[in-house]
Amino acid sequence: MRAATLTEDGVKILDAPEPEPGPNEVKIRVRACGLNRADLMVASGRAHGRIGGPGTIVGLEYSGEVVALGENAKGFEIGDRVMCSGASGWADYAVADWGRTMKIPDANVSFEKAATLPVALHTMHDALVTNGRLEAGQAVLIQGASSGVGLMALQIAKAKGAGLVVGSSTNAERRGRLKDFGADLAIDSRDHAWVDQVLEATGGQGVDLIVDQLSGYVANDNMRATKVTGRIVNVGRLGGFKDAFDFDLHALRRIQYIGVTFRTRSIEEVRAIVRRVEEDLGPAIASGDLALPIDSTFPLADVRQALDRMAANAHLGKIVLTVD
Repeated sequence: MRAATLTEDGVKILDAPEPEPGPNEVKIRVRACGLNRADLMVASGRAHGRIGGPGTIVGLEYSGEVVALGENAKGFEIGDRVMCSGASGWADYAVADWGRTMKIPDANVSFEKAATLPVALHTMHDALVTNGRLEAGQAVLIQGASSGVGLMALQIAKAKGAGLVVGSSTNAERRGRLKDFGADLAIDSRDHAWVDQVLEATGGQGVDLIVDQLSGYVANDNMRATKVTGRIVNVGRLGGFKDAFDFDLHALRRIQYIGVTFRTRSIEEVRAIVRRVEEDLGPAIASGDLALPIDSTFPLADVRQALDRMAANAHLGKIVLTVD
């Protein structure tokens, strides 16, 4: 089969053996794949958790049809249209744990659309609802809102009844689009006035919850923009892995600062996240109320062009690979 494989000269389409499902896995005939920042990291030669290094088949999310089932795989049949998170997905065939596999909830949801959803849904429902404990009427800020997962966070916040939804983007054009996805206020995290804008919008109190995909340079301003006893959930570090941290401000604001990642979760924990997404958001996914725009599509053979577009940070929404 064809597979987007990391080599010493970057990602290339090479021939690879078809995977066979283990006892807890489903085998998928892949039809479309979503691109994520973690894929870009792996493609550049860095590790993402246990994934990485020469010979790695890249790809954390994909959609397609079930063609084989492990003996313990639950709830699926041959021919089911599914969307998955996992590893080694940018290929003609891939295997995923049954608990990381979701049926595509409606025939009108294309494989391309479905391939944009798993990582964003799992990441942001876990950040906003499970760890962020967002309640109806509360104010929330999504740092890095113009990414695919950020746009999904805006939509989930609205779907869960948030009172004020703020989104940030450093790109003026993309910032202007955030209101289309649920943002009541769009800010530029590189503009030092953004904290004052958030405080003004919240009557001087600050937001109840920040879901932060930037970290780094926004860490202290985030605390200034968060209500006393509010929460900050650290999802990503696009703004830097390290920076000065005002510990006194953290104590004064009595902020709960929560770190999340899938890299250190057990498969049982990930299965539980997927179940919560299906139970809580299933109808909204099926109706199309939770959906991401597709910025561009590339055939699998053009994977390097797709990665270049993501690296250029010129996209709004998701970049998708199609697998014919």
